[in-house]
Amino acid sequence: MKKAVVLLSGGIDSYTVAAIARKDGFILYALSFDYNQRHKYEIQAARRIAESLSVKQHIVSQLGFLRDIGGSALTSSIPVPENRSDMSDIPVTYVPARNILFLSYAVAWAEVLGACDIFIGVNAIDYSGYPDCRPEFIAAYQQAVNVGTKAGVNGQFFCIRTPLIGMTKREIILAGRAVGCDYSLSISCYQADSHGLACGACDSCLIRMKGFQDAGVPDPTQYRIR
Repeated sequence: MKKAVVLLSGGIDSYTVAAIARKDGFILYALSFDYNQRHKYEIQAARRIAESLSVKQHIVSQLGFLRDIGGSALTSSIPVPENRSDMSDIPVTYVPARNILFLSYAVAWAEVLGACDIFIGVNAIDYSGYPDCRPEFIAAYQQAVNVGTKAGVNGQFFCIRTPLIGMTKREIILAGRAVGCDYSLSISCYQADSHGLACGACDSCLIRMKGFQDAGVPDPTQYRIR
């Protein structure tokens, strides 16, 4: 059995990726981040998911720098957009260089573990338009870490695995159910309250709701009354 580091946010995509990796026989080392985002409930969700998947180790790393620099609705007082009908642009919920930073931490841990595989739930189909979720970014990043790490230059190449990158949210949900995901453990909302109730209006909620509807699967999310 091979070791793999999986980035675990507490949402549908990272949960599905982790479950797929476990089904494929990887020993999972889960990595989540507390970057002073708008709510902490996603970290609680990540903990629940990690426990349900019996990961070998789960680290929640502090990354307050992202709050310090701001520039995003998730790390500052900028309002979260609601009920957007056009998601073709890069929204203010984009967190500057977030996946670059997250993957760098994951690669560092993988190098220590002697693991070559890093799983991340990026998706370039049903998503909010983030540039660090595209295949071009993943390919470029993988090339960079394989020339910029001791493991890489010694021939132990890293593989950034993105099994969901070309899937719709419907396909992701169906794939997750096929490997036993209980999506009631997850949260997608950008502005969930302290009880984990989702807003039902941010981009992430809208994409999640549509995904369950398109999949013909009941949405287990608890939404607050608006």
